[in-house]
Amino acid sequence: MQFPKPVIPVSDFMAMRAADDEIVVIDCRFELTNPAAGALMYAEGHIPGALYADLNQDLSSTVTSNSGRHPLPDIAEFASKLGNWGVAEGVPVIAYDQRDGAYAARLWWLLRWLGHPDVAVLDGGFEQWRAAGGDVTDSVSAPLRRKFEPHPGDFRPISTEELLEALSAEFPPLLLDARGAERFRGDVEPIDARGGHIPGAKNWPFTQNLDARGHWKGRDDLLALWDRAAGAGVEQEWIAMCGSGVTACHLALAAEIAGISPPRLYIGSWSEWIRDSARPIARGAN
Repeated sequence: MQFPKPVIPVSDFMAMRAADDEIVVIDCRFELTNPAAGALMYAEGHIPGALYADLNQDLSSTVTSNSGRHPLPDIAEFASKLGNWGVAEGVPVIAYDQRDGAYAARLWWLLRWLGHPDVAVLDGGFEQWRAAGGDVTDSVSAPLRRKFEPHPGDFRPISTEELLEALSAEFPPLLLDARGAERFRGDVEPIDARGGHIPGAKNWPFTQNLDARGHWKGRDDLLALWDRAAGAGVEQEWIAMCGSGVTACHLALAAEIAGISPPRLYIGSWSEWIRDSARPIARGAN
């Protein structure tokens, strides 16, 4: 099964679960400032049958002295983990987090990166599931283990070295930063050691992809955001970044909804860029 859209409403998900018991459901709830919070929330109650994926332990590899805060997981190790969760070719996956999709989008991107198109993010997350009367359990199901074969394709990361080369070209690609405007400007920096942004980057805060209820905006609204941020056609080559390569995935998912070509994902993002004090930093809105 390949989902027609990368985001699925709770009502559609409920109907799909009733008709297909092979769906793999992954709970991606997490808090950057309290890394243990997601697992605790999962233990207290989650969608029946859901497994838990921790951003630090499962959706990232070990941080090094040169990396950002959330390096890509090793392909072989992550493929083995996916198989242990029951993911394989043709098996649909639903990812959810508390509400805004910031962490669920990371799993969505990782699966697309490894060539698994059968994945969608639950619109409105666990909060919307509860609001719709969905059942909640604290029991943990044993998944049916399968073999996941990775086939990396159109969703590609970009390294710091590749980014530096790309930005120095005569016609550099568009670089969009998913962090909030105050962090992009360098007014505040609650997580990383230095504030600001990469010179030439433009700001597209990932929260703009959602409406006031926490649901994903539709194609036309997202295209309007793209026009405002990019000022160019949908086929422009571009790169998505954020603080550590997590909410940048939110931009990639928004692009999928809008019919925009997928970006390269700067997985190291700001937290890796500032590892080297010689790399330039800009402040302000531009």
